[in-house]
Amino acid sequence: MMNDMIADAITRLRNAALRKLEVTTLLHSGTVIGVLTVLESKGYITSFKVIDGENNKKTIKVTLKYDENEKSVINEITRVSKPGRRVYKAASELKHFKNGYGTIIVSSNKGVVANDEAFASNVGGEVLCTVW
Repeated sequence: MMNDMIADAITRLRNAALRKLEVTTLLHSGTVIGVLTVLESKGYITSFKVIDGENNKKTIKVTLKYDENEKSVINEITRVSKPGRRVYKAASELKHFKNGYGTIIVSSNKGVVANDEAFASNVGGEVLCTVW
């Protein structure tokens, strides 16, 4: 049994980018879908698609994005809040990350959102991961 689906998804994305794979497969979870939606809207991945597998097991097929030098668009992706240590931030603490070049992905009462959207909506929440 997997305890941390988000950490598993982040690790799979990081490993696929290091190996320069075009597509990788993640385990299905609602929170992982939310994280991937933010990554897609911010331009860190090209697309993702939920695939029905055997025995009603769903997976997510993610197409990674690379620049013109075949370097991954994701420089670093890090899990912040972990099952043993949850990290929460107020809306005022979510204004900037890496001088505006990075994104903090937050789980709030508005769903899984990026830091700029959380700041604009004046909502805080659990910091899931950071990307730049």
